[in-house]
This record gives sequence, C-alpha cells and structure tokens, in this order.
Amino acid sequence: MPWWRHPGYTPRRAAGLTGYERVLVRAGLSPVAGIDEAGRGACAGPLVVAAVVLDPRKFSGLTGVADSKTLTAAAREQAYAEVMRTALSWHRVIIPAGEIDACGLHVCNIAGMRRALAGLSCRPGYVLTDGFAVRGLGVPALAMWKGDEVAACVAAASIVAKVTRDRIMTGLAEQYPAYGFARHKGYSTRSHMRALAQHGPCPEHRASFANVNGLARDLPVVDPEFDEREAAGPEAAGPEAAGPEAAGQAVTQAEAGPEAEGQMRSGELVGGELA
Repeated sequence: MPWWRHPGYTPRRAAGLTGYERVLVRAGLSPVAGIDEAGRGACAGPLVVAAVVLDPRKFSGLTGVADSKTLTAAAREQAYAEVMRTALSWHRVIIPAGEIDACGLHVCNIAGMRRALAGLSCRPGYVLTDGFAVRGLGVPALAMWKGDEVAACVAAASIVAKVTRDRIMTGLAEQYPAYGFARHKGYSTRSHMRALAQHGPCPEHRASFANVNGLARDLPVVDPEFDEREAAGPEAAGPEAAGPEAAGQAVTQAEAGPEAEGQMRSGELVGGELA
C-alpha cells in the first residue's frame, strides 16, 4: 500500500477496532482521544463522561476492549483493567442528578465531554466522539456514528464511564435500598417504576425526567444502553420486560422540579480518586 493516502481515506473493517487510531497516528495527529458517556438514558443517578488516550504501542494488547453495551459486567471489569494498563491518559467526570435537573441533560453531556478532555494529562492531536459533534474542544475532532463500536479509544471511554457509573449505582443501592439501584443501575425498568410509585423519588432521581415528576404514567422500556437481565442474572428475564412505550424523557427546565438536597457534587476523577 502506498505511503500517501487521500485525505478522505477511511480504514476498512479488516483494520480492526484500532484502524482509525492507526491512520490518525500515521498522519501525525497523535495522540488520539476518545470520549463517551454512560447514564444518559437513566432516570436516577449521575451522568459519567470519560476521555481516554490509548498508547499506540500497546494496541496489540487490546484483546478485551469492545463497546461496553456488548460486554457482560464481568467482561467490562476485565476490559476496564486492560484500559488502565494501556492508556496513556484518562479522565472521567461525574455529573450528579441535581446538576442535570438544573442545567439540562444535553448541556451537562456536552460540558462533561469538554471537561473530560481538558482533564487529560496530555494534549490530544485528534478527538473521536460518539454520536454527535462537540464544539469548543480546541483540537480537531470527528463525531462517529456508533463510535464505541468502531474506534478503540471511544470503546475504552465507554468502558471507563460504564464501569465507573455501575460502581456508583451499586454504592447508592446501599444508601437507598428500596429502589434496587444495584440491579437496574437507575434505568427505567418496570421494577424501578414500581418502587418509584411506592416510595416516591429519592435525591438521586432526576426530577426533570417525566416518569420521575409524574408527567408520564406509562411504564417505560429498558434503555437500549442497558439490559437489566445482564445485571440481575437469569432470574430477571421474563415478566420484567417492559412495554413499548418509552419514558424517562427530560422535560423543559420550566417544568423541572427544584434541585434535590443531598446530591453528590459534580466531580472529576483521575486515577480513581475524586478531585
């Protein structure tokens, strides 16, 4: 293959999950950062955004990294450890439910991506984001459809964000045992909606979501980014599957309730420590 490639060259699927990063590195646009989030569709708990820069010299060692939604909980933990070993830099941002209610989900998501990128210890030469473009990153960037399925650094970011959030929700399950957060991780499953109807919202619920503040009465489907059966085991299959109506949609800020007391402060984690 010639050393020169047309600017519109796109790696073929045969190049594997690291194909995009390899092309960008050869073009002198390294290091390459990937950004992704977890918890966007949940009606309880924080939004977690992560940015990861992988070491190009260790691409061959990325055997377990894949889209976090396709991995079991155990496989995600193993992939998380793999990312920690092969990453040049990583940073994650935790945005609590109260901040989401006050500012709006999309605003918090975009701000979280910028903060996650700014928290990296090295300045990326290029950024790959999942789904939509993010302005104000300060470096060249490309929004990739299903980026966590085609780019290793975005998949790594999705794993870091998902594992971090799952651990947070498991901890919140001990603080608020009535809701079963360890099982559904704050997504709008039938069991979660039944607990919400019985006990009302806790400070970790997003008051700006319709099924939390009572604007929607229909039972929702499980968010496509989360499968309750994977978290709960085989016993969760069957009647727990929800109907076709989707709930958990954010309402306008004018409709949102007041910020709940006792929220976690928005925080950024580096190397596993809350800063």
